[in-house]
Amino acid sequence: MDSLEELETTAQEVLGKLKSRNPFQSHWDTAAFIIFLVFLGTVLLLLLLACLHCCCHHCCRQSSRSPKESSKGVDNLALDP
Repeated sequence: MDSLEELETTAQEVLGKLKSRNPFQSHWDTAAFIIFLVFLGTVLLLLLLACLHCCCHHCCRQSSRSPKESSKGVDNLALDP
């Protein structure tokens, strides 16, 4: 029962801050929240780009390339017998 009362008290504090329309106590709290939102947005954008790369990489690739053109690197002729 004690944890239920603590949860209710915490919920009342949060609702009180939301009703007062001043959820942050200082400008530092606001700045930290904005930095957190920018970080979260960046992570979501990178995740979206990674998903798009994985899903659309094969459909956007040009099929007219020869295998020799698509290979990367340099042939090491010293390894040939």
